[in-house]
Amino acid sequence: MKALYCQQNLPGEEITFVFQERENLPPTRDHDVKVQVRACALSWIDTKLLSEIKLEKELLPVGREISGVVLEVGRKVTFFQPDDEVVGILPLDSEASGVCEVILVHEHYLVQKPEKVCWVEAAGTVRDGVRAYTALHYLSQVSPGKTVLVMDGASPLGTIAIQLAQHRGAKVISTAYSLEDKQYLERLRPPVARVIDVSNGKIDVAESCLEETGGLGVDIVLDAGVKLYSAEDESTSKSQLLPHKHDIITLLGVGGHWITTEKNLQLDPPDSYSLFLKGATVSFLNDEIWNLSNIQQGKYLCILEDIMEKLSSSIFRPQLDEPIPLYEAKVSMEIVQKNQARKRQVIQF
Repeated sequence: MKALYCQQNLPGEEITFVFQERENLPPTRDHDVKVQVRACALSWIDTKLLSEIKLEKELLPVGREISGVVLEVGRKVTFFQPDDEVVGILPLDSEASGVCEVILVHEHYLVQKPEKVCWVEAAGTVRDGVRAYTALHYLSQVSPGKTVLVMDGASPLGTIAIQLAQHRGAKVISTAYSLEDKQYLERLRPPVARVIDVSNGKIDVAESCLEETGGLGVDIVLDAGVKLYSAEDESTSKSQLLPHKHDIITLLGVGGHWITTEKNLQLDPPDSYSLFLKGATVSFLNDEIWNLSNIQQGKYLCILEDIMEKLSSSIFRPQLDEPIPLYEAKVSMEIVQKNQARKRQVIQF
């Protein structure tokens, strides 16, 4: 059996992706589930995080969001039986690559896949669903009447976050990075309260949000990265479209929550004081926390089940690209690792 891995080269060099021939699977342990993979979504590999938690190795498995059919279960497995359809996210320390026909997974990382949900949608939605739930349910408690600003709403995460916030009764504002994104967001049903097109760099996000909320500011901000320095220090065109951290602090309402995906966020004393005056909070969105500690396992499995239920009832309608055949997995993963994919890439077996 072939499986896809990420090869760590010398520091400073680009990482490469290789197919490796795998030996036969080891015997199924007590709590293991043998799964025939039907679809696997590709996500960016955070090599720095893996290095920090001492999980760095020469060959890193690729593809952790999987859906498939149970072939065999260990003798102490209680949640599943052969022929069950399952979906889940492999843990960070998994030896198995999801881009492989058959894998072994501990039963506590899987949930049942509803019959109505196709393999590709299940695998392609589960990661963004966990991120959206972590941001809007656990870090900020979205509820009816609140105003939520979702940056880059046409991204796979942005789309699911908008749909979850609207389902909870919140009013949603979103930013668009291109004309295509703007048209996509305007077609969403139920409609987004306001789409702010920042593609030409002339629209002030803070001003637009304050105008939309009658000067009160928004309750929750989910960013897609922020500009940390002045314009001349930022190099890429994408970073030119990101809001400055001061803009986000300005548009936050009293008691607001700022959920950031910016790992290197730096707040100066005046920034902290502005947040203090508003009684606002800053939270970092790291969806890996659920599997870094077993204490949250029950909540985590509830989230996965709820994502599948919302997918089944069409509350979640993900941003997926056309399914990708296995022989194109290497090229697709290179695109994902360079952050060049606008839609979620899913390998179909």
